[in-house]
Amino acid sequence: MTKEDIIRMAREAGAGEPVSLFGRTDYVVMTRFELERFYQLAVSAEREACAKVCDELQSIPATEPRHCAEDIRARGNT
Repeated sequence: MTKEDIIRMAREAGAGEPVSLFGRTDYVVMTRFELERFYQLAVSAEREACAKVCDELQSIPATEPRHCAEDIRARGNT
C-alpha cells in the first residue's frame, strides 16, 4: 500500500482534514469507531494484496508455499 492508499482509507473511514492543535497543524481527529473502521479497511486491503501475490505465483511451475511467503515478506521492503 502506498501513503496515498492509507490516507484514502483513513478519509473513507471518516477521518477529517488535518487540524491545528498545540501549535501543530498535522493532527487528524478520529473517533474510536472511525479508527476501528480504518483498521478494518487497511487489514482487508493488505490481506487482498497478499492473496494476489499467492494467486500470481500459482501460475509459475515448481512454485512452493515458501515462495509465496518470501514474496509477501518482501512487500515490506518496497
